[in-house]
Amino acid sequence: MLDDYQQRRHTLADLHQRVQAITGTATSPRREVTATVTHTGAVVDISFSGPGYRRLPPRELSDLVLQTIVAAREKAVAEAATLMAPVLPQGIDARQLLAGRLGFEDHAPSAGPRMSGIVRDQLER
Repeated sequence: MLDDYQQRRHTLADLHQRVQAITGTATSPRREVTATVTHTGAVVDISFSGPGYRRLPPRELSDLVLQTIVAAREKAVAEAATLMAPVLPQGIDARQLLAGRLGFEDHAPSAGPRMSGIVRDQLER
């Protein structure tokens, strides 16, 4: 039993390191901007190539940079989700978990926790 625990702990520690090292890279359609981002959305690198980006109005360039960052993050999340999915409990979506959209209410019993009528009455006030 201890060996099984240690093996699982080692596997999860390795998985954690691998997920933390994941980055996604995306390039804008006309190749003006390239962004590299972690699965948490931290921007690791942004580079601009060619003179095309200089001709863009500031708002358009800003939108292009943001769209490229989002695309890069989606790639990183997809890779992280692929790594995590096999170790998550059945019914837990790795992408939802990584996006912070996996709420407890989605997995709680529909009748709610067991509690006495007195406690329920107090909570509903």
